[in-house]
Amino acid sequence: MKKYKVFALSALIAAGFASCDLTEEPTAYYERDNYFKTYNQAQMAVIGIYDCLSELGHYGQDEMAMPASDDTYYINGTGTDNTRRDIAHYMVKSTNTWVASIWKFKYLGIDRANLAIEGIEGMAGYEGDTSLKELVAQAKFLRAFLAFDLVKYWGDVPFKTKCTFTYEDAFNGRVSRETIYDQIIDDLNFAKENLQKGKASLSPETPSQSAAHALLMRVYLQRAGYSLQQDKQLTRPDDAKRKEYFNAVITEWNSIQTKGYHNFYDGGFVELFKGYSAGVLNSQESLWEIAFNPTGEGYRDNAGNWGTYNGPLVAAPSGNASENMGRANAFFRVLPAWKAFFEDTDERRDVMVCTYQYKWDKEKGHVKTENKKVADWYPGKWRREWMPKGYVNPNNVGANYCPIRYADAVLMAAEAYNETGNTSEAWRLLNLVRTRAQATPITAENYSSLMKAPKVYDLPYIDDSDEAGKFRTALYWERGFELAFEGQRKYDLLRWGFLAETLRLFQDKMDASLKGKYVAGDKFVKGKHELFPIPLGEIQSNPALENKNNPGYE
Repeated sequence: MKKYKVFALSALIAAGFASCDLTEEPTAYYERDNYFKTYNQAQMAVIGIYDCLSELGHYGQDEMAMPASDDTYYINGTGTDNTRRDIAHYMVKSTNTWVASIWKFKYLGIDRANLAIEGIEGMAGYEGDTSLKELVAQAKFLRAFLAFDLVKYWGDVPFKTKCTFTYEDAFNGRVSRETIYDQIIDDLNFAKENLQKGKASLSPETPSQSAAHALLMRVYLQRAGYSLQQDKQLTRPDDAKRKEYFNAVITEWNSIQTKGYHNFYDGGFVELFKGYSAGVLNSQESLWEIAFNPTGEGYRDNAGNWGTYNGPLVAAPSGNASENMGRANAFFRVLPAWKAFFEDTDERRDVMVCTYQYKWDKEKGHVKTENKKVADWYPGKWRREWMPKGYVNPNNVGANYCPIRYADAVLMAAEAYNETGNTSEAWRLLNLVRTRAQATPITAENYSSLMKAPKVYDLPYIDDSDEAGKFRTALYWERGFELAFEGQRKYDLLRWGFLAETLRLFQDKMDASLKGKYVAGDKFVKGKHELFPIPLGEIQSNPALENKNNPGYE
């Protein structure tokens, strides 16, 4: 079962930088220059980075809206709210409060990572101490993870690897995303050699070496794809550079295989996601999980909303909190067409698409009720019903979020093999994912029946006239089947170069009852919405940004 990971710091480093709120007064204060003396102090500094990730204003809640809308889910309601709806429906402005919160926590986490790395590397005996190097590897992994988010969300942004200690340090101009990518790769190259190897005894709440390899795979694929530049153009590297990146993906994949241990969860796809909701740690398929506290045990800080904001609707209960499962507001909706895209045997269908809700009956308690309206079908990978009963806050839960799974690494490797001419190996890997889910492996004989209309939508933006194109079409669908709602889909579509076209296609083909509800195809502006606006407060306070926001934003 999940272990409670202590995030509250027992000490604040009085170094002139912002910190996340703490529930208890710190037991001591330390000057920065005198802080990094012992392993425990070094570890505390690294825990402070994790703490930022697990805030409600970061990966606990606000991050859920950032990858929406794509072709799998959207947010219910289109009235402007300056938070989640405006993000997901491509109505976002530079004053959006959730975007500002995400921006703040990215930089806070990076600043804490910079402090930890510099402080630990300066400790006596660091070069010969593998435990201290492992802490630095964690800090560099987290810095890379956060910096990659910055590039995906905002493109060229202020970035540095020194902690902010003075007023003058706080304001920096844009840095090219290519420079940031280079630093991300340097950090992950260190992490993949100095983190612990994956093993049953290593909690997935601590990244393993294979997590660093897999994150490198993702970085290389994103870097090889399209991204929006400041001149409003979507560009990607030339073919030679792209091939270099695809070969790098394969190198990292081979390292994961060589190091071993990580694999598909042997309990199956359904139990994998039931386990995430139930708080069961899974170090086999999870290369890394962002930890949230089990709220039923009385912890309020660092709880999340995985399964309450993005799961099936659960009515508010009454009575003894310890005997009920709390409520779920269900802000997100799944695009119902996906339910028909799956084969009947595919275990992922009824995990991805949840067609029911729980209503409250004062005598019976929560009662499961099927929703006839497809506009009330929900993303189902996290659910209240799969969680332990009992709660402190009816909205908040302790389910972890897994940003890097083994199945994703398999599909990333498959993509790289296809793009370097080894399509046979690409098919083999993709079919491993399908076989685990009880789906039919794709062959030349059944390709059209599984990957073309009427089973799925025909994709006018992918040429499938050759084997590589057929694989790209299959990969488009397979990454949706396997990874929906896990934060990757929108950025897959973006790097492939047809995010706008996909949103339009799915809106044109959507069920009539979704008219006015799923509006991404109408609202998305190509050359603008591939990036988020830099928060207005940052534009106004940072003179180095020269009062210039991302393309299309004032």
